[in-house]
Amino acid sequence: MKRLISIGLFALALAAGEANAAVVVRFGPPPPPRQMMITRPGPGYVWVPGSYRWTRSRYVWSRGVWAIPPRHRTAWVPGYWAARRGGYVWIAGYWR
Repeated sequence: MKRLISIGLFALALAAGEANAAVVVRFGPPPPPRQMMITRPGPGYVWVPGSYRWTRSRYVWSRGVWAIPPRHRTAWVPGYWAARRGGYVWIAGYWR
C-alpha cells in the first residue's frame, strides 16, 4: 500500500512539474487573423482577445471571448509569445 501511495505522489509531482515547464517553439506565431467582436453579452463583461497556442507541431488560433472579471475593476492583461534564446515561449495572460 505504501508503495502504491509513493508511486501516486511521484506521478502527481511529475505532472505538476510538466505543467509548469515552458514549451519553446523555434519560430514565432503568424500574425493574428482579423476577428469580429460579437456584441457584449451584458454589463460588466470584458473582451479577452484571442491568441495562438502551440499543439505539438503547429500554432492553432483560439478565438477571443467576453468574460466577467473575477473582481470589480480588474483588467485583462493579454498573453503573448516572447522571443527567448532558441525560440519563443508563451507568457500567459492574467487578470490585474
